[in-house]
Amino acid sequence: MRLPIAKQGYPFIAMGLLGVALFLWLDFPVGWVIFSLVTLFVISFFRDPERVSPPDEKAVLAPADGRVLLIEEKEMTPFSSGQAIKISVFMSVFNCHVNRIPSSGRIEQVVYRAGKFFSANQDRASSQNEQNALLLRTPEGLEISPIQIAGLVARRIVCWVKPGSVLKRGERFGMIRFGSRVDVYLPASTRIRIQRGDKVKAGLTIMGELP
Repeated sequence: MRLPIAKQGYPFIAMGLLGVALFLWLDFPVGWVIFSLVTLFVISFFRDPERVSPPDEKAVLAPADGRVLLIEEKEMTPFSSGQAIKISVFMSVFNCHVNRIPSSGRIEQVVYRAGKFFSANQDRASSQNEQNALLLRTPEGLEISPIQIAGLVARRIVCWVKPGSVLKRGERFGMIRFGSRVDVYLPASTRIRIQRGDKVKAGLTIMGELP
């Protein structure tokens, strides 16, 4: 049976448990209480529950758990020119940080770019922070681009897919440690079903509908 925890969290959890065991052995209550709390936080951060996505194939799902920072029209995406809709989701340290594919399709490009580490809820984070961008093409030929963006505390972007990967909507494609942001560029014809400030869940919340 699969544990509902991302495997990237195992080393951190193991270190926390070792700390608890050490301070228990030393009979130092303050130490093992602190390590217990830290371990519980790490387990919560790396949680990765199973989720069943809505069945509508035209629905575009949230790529991350968190709060919608902005929804705006853009004249280009990181991969092409032309109108698109950009949606930004901010993940706090208390959100589940496993990212999921918003729509079924084939990964055509994966582009990593080094950058700065401004707070992920700032607008400049989209253009200046370290990030990893995917270009996904749906079976209908539409382009969708989820972009993992590091934040002030997040210093590690993990991406599990490569060009050529064929994924179903709601499948896991990566995660970001600890507190960050995911932008997604959608076709301009997408009918948006969320608003700024809404809370969303990766692989569950319908952000919009493709034409």
